[in-house]
Amino acid sequence: MHDSQNTWFRNPFGAVETGRDITLKIEGDDIDEAYLNLIYPSGENRSVRMNKEQKVQYPNTFVFSTTINTGDRRGLIFYSFTIKQYGRVFFYGNNQEFLGGEGKIYNNNPISYQITVYRECESPKWYKEGIVYQIFVDRFFNGNECCKIENPKSNSFIYARWDDRPMYIKNNDGSIVRWDFYGGNLLGVIKKLGYLHELGVTAIYFNPIFEASSSHRYDTGDYKKIDPMFGDEDIFKKLCVEAEKLGIHIILDGVFSHTGSDSIYFNKYGNYDSVGAYQSKESPYYEWYQFSYYPDKYECWWGIGNQPNVNELVPSYLDYIIYDKDSVINKWMNLGADGWRLDVADELPDKFIKELKKEMKKNKKDSVLIGEVWEDASNKVSYGSRREYLYGDELDSTMNYPFRDDVIGFLLGNIDSRMFIRKMMSLKENYPRENFYSMMNMLGTHDTERILTVFENNRSRQDAVKLLKIAVAIQMTLPGVPHIYYGDEVGVTGGKDPDNRSTYPWGKEDNDILSHYKKMLRIRTRSTCLKKGELRFYGTDYDVIAFERYYKNEKVITVVNRNLSSSKNITLDILEGEYENMLTEKKEVLDSKTSIKVGPAEIKILKLLIDKRINILGINS
Repeated sequence: MHDSQNTWFRNPFGAVETGRDITLKIEGDDIDEAYLNLIYPSGENRSVRMNKEQKVQYPNTFVFSTTINTGDRRGLIFYSFTIKQYGRVFFYGNNQEFLGGEGKIYNNNPISYQITVYRECESPKWYKEGIVYQIFVDRFFNGNECCKIENPKSNSFIYARWDDRPMYIKNNDGSIVRWDFYGGNLLGVIKKLGYLHELGVTAIYFNPIFEASSSHRYDTGDYKKIDPMFGDEDIFKKLCVEAEKLGIHIILDGVFSHTGSDSIYFNKYGNYDSVGAYQSKESPYYEWYQFSYYPDKYECWWGIGNQPNVNELVPSYLDYIIYDKDSVINKWMNLGADGWRLDVADELPDKFIKELKKEMKKNKKDSVLIGEVWEDASNKVSYGSRREYLYGDELDSTMNYPFRDDVIGFLLGNIDSRMFIRKMMSLKENYPRENFYSMMNMLGTHDTERILTVFENNRSRQDAVKLLKIAVAIQMTLPGVPHIYYGDEVGVTGGKDPDNRSTYPWGKEDNDILSHYKKMLRIRTRSTCLKKGELRFYGTDYDVIAFERYYKNEKVITVVNRNLSSSKNITLDILEGEYENMLTEKKEVLDSKTSIKVGPAEIKILKLLIDKRINILGINS
């Protein structure tokens, strides 16, 4: 038996800083010898004979232990055990899901456990204790009088009505021949800052706002210019100033793995007054790109011709994006941005991310760097290399797509509460604490179906809304930074791109859903415990997730029942005391023997008001 999430077997829990000791134990009956097998980040292999002790109360049970030191290493240490018993040799390793916790016996080739070793770093407090709201500017709000469209692009089309469904106009080969626009702009965001502030938002993450041909603007035309349809530098500067007055920070989308083919840098169509890489090998930007047959065959992002890849480590590109006094990073941070979200972080070299992080922190010590990573970021491998996102020199935060997948999986019945807990605990074990508490916990983005649509595809509208409310309750009470994709809070629906990028329905909001979001955001915002507290899961019914957050004398317990037709009665090993349901303000006295009834699709968020044990001691609680 070895359980990597139990400090009896592995101490300390989870990821560790460099230079720390780690004690590892395994126990079992009638074992003669045990060896700890280690694989270090360098690839070095070691096998360490473990110390043997007999368990006093169980004469045939032996505990084997050893202590290792991480030294100055950073990266992943993998480990498993070799067991010798009655002349047999077998192995003990991680479970087959690679989720940590209790492992299993193997005859050969055990799956290893993981220890993440990192350099201490700290995420900005404003970010990890805040609420992020993502805005696709074109679809949020047009702030002009009479909804005038600023600087419409050539060969494009403007929707006749704000509530038209988005679509692409494509030719026979599937490429887009006309980009579509609604006319949202940065002035519109300024005018809605009051709404966002009232909602509880403390940070806005913008999809790209720099000049580009497309409506999504991931094909950057000019990194140093606001798209004219959105406004200009003065409007951006005003936005940052007005947002700061309300305690709202600005995070920009950095699309640095590729540019647009219709850009000042590539200039395939001659739309810019510059010599682009497509036009001449003498272009100052030529070395940024990789041509296999000049000029028409070049590397591009996922084979999409209007997004040519760049070589991020070319000195002139590093200067332009990162190092120059007026680099892209410095320009926009000097104008008021507080952080960056790195698009397709998997496509960016570790060195590029490290250098960008250094420059950001030089410019603003409390700026934030977020990476688009769709998997467990601690052990991500891309293009044959293990990524170094969470070792202390790169990302403060990642977009937590595993969270979204697991919440949806649980609520739709694809996994039960036990598997949900295992998956969450795996992230908690693998991520450094700062990164775990800084994960951007989202339910939807511009790259996914709308969360309400996911549920509506499988349930009635009424039941879908119930599941959405449970999802939001989980999101707002687990560790991490809650993220809201614009319009989710008022019931916007939509399938895959472009349908998930429809407009915010001003004046036609689903007020029932909005009311729930507002209530959950108030609960989150007003609770230090929910922002900073430790996490403990309870084992319960397969349909019920229950967990506790605790910080100093504050304790909050979340209980949700995914079953839409049946109540569940559960008991939790909780402190005896008086609790208040923060959603209903009803009070009840509970202890470890009290059965808690959770109705169909019910959410209980129980805050400890009076701890009976403290009262007995005569301490004022």
